[in-house]
Amino acid sequence: MSSLDDLISKTIRSDVRAIGSYHVPDASGFIKLDAMENPYELPQHLHHELSRRLADVALNRYPVASYATLKQRLCAKLGVPAGYDVILGNGSDELISIMATACANQEKRAVLLAPVPGFVMFQRSAQFAGMEFVGVPLRADLTLDKDAMLAAIAEHRPALTFLAYPNNPTGNLYDADEMVEIIRALDGVGLVVVDEAYEPFARQSFMGRLPEFPNLIVMRTLSKLGLAGIRLGYMSAAPALLTEFDKVRPPYNINVLSQTAAEFALDHIEVLDEQAALLREQRGLLAEALAALPGVAVFPSAANFILIRVPNSDDAYAKLLTHKVLIKNVGRMHTVLSNCLRVTVSTPDENAALLGALKASLAD
Repeated sequence: MSSLDDLISKTIRSDVRAIGSYHVPDASGFIKLDAMENPYELPQHLHHELSRRLADVALNRYPVASYATLKQRLCAKLGVPAGYDVILGNGSDELISIMATACANQEKRAVLLAPVPGFVMFQRSAQFAGMEFVGVPLRADLTLDKDAMLAAIAEHRPALTFLAYPNNPTGNLYDADEMVEIIRALDGVGLVVVDEAYEPFARQSFMGRLPEFPNLIVMRTLSKLGLAGIRLGYMSAAPALLTEFDKVRPPYNINVLSQTAAEFALDHIEVLDEQAALLREQRGLLAEALAALPGVAVFPSAANFILIRVPNSDDAYAKLLTHKVLIKNVGRMHTVLSNCLRVTVSTPDENAALLGALKASLAD
């Protein structure tokens, strides 16, 4: 063992050394359908106007730490209830980390609970913060196992419970009444985070129900709406809860370029809403076309991606790469996802390219 290896073994946590980094594949030269991005750019005249605004940003100064202007726009434009504020994060990932860090009680066992398969950052953030992660498997049809969730709540008394609405990577919406039962079961026990990253495509939300449940947090991102590059997430909850989480949030965590771009986009939110409507339309057409392919099973989706099952996901994924189409192979993520692929809904041309490449891959 080298001196550096010895130093790493003495200083870096063993559980961190034992895992790999979060892998993001190089998409250069590929039709990129693996990351649920909005394929549409802003219209050219808005590009020019945004360029002018960004050119006027004072890069030599820190952001205004309160982000008051941006938060006011978010609350006004995106349905945050009156009297409620938001906390901003460098994407949803930072918000999840903030919550896990705040809830990782150093004096007793602290648990983060979530259905699995789900967003991988729930488990990774729990681990890095020092919380114990408890995953509750979905049913074979990918629906929420409410009874198993309630049993896990009774056994583990989780400080944080995450419910993605709709869920990634499955794409489905959990039953809202069952989610309410879970929220109520955790009243006085722990906090429930409803992750609404794909709300623009589901058009169903718990945001308006925040005043009903003092232990409810609603988290969203602007990434899926069409601003993945600026990395901006936001969450809302009872003011007293936000005060505690804000103590953990790093100062100046949103840079001035992201702030300016987000404010500009919210001033033109109707453009992003129109793009989301186009993707909802394409989702239906793509799902129908995928279901017509031999050997392909399509799961219902309320997101901007579709989960499918094929005879051999490893083989289909590899062959799609030869056609320069990049999707996500989730077949080994969990047993209920055996031979499943996740494909992002895109433009008509890119969706047609996917269909042609998948048809050819399945025929080989």
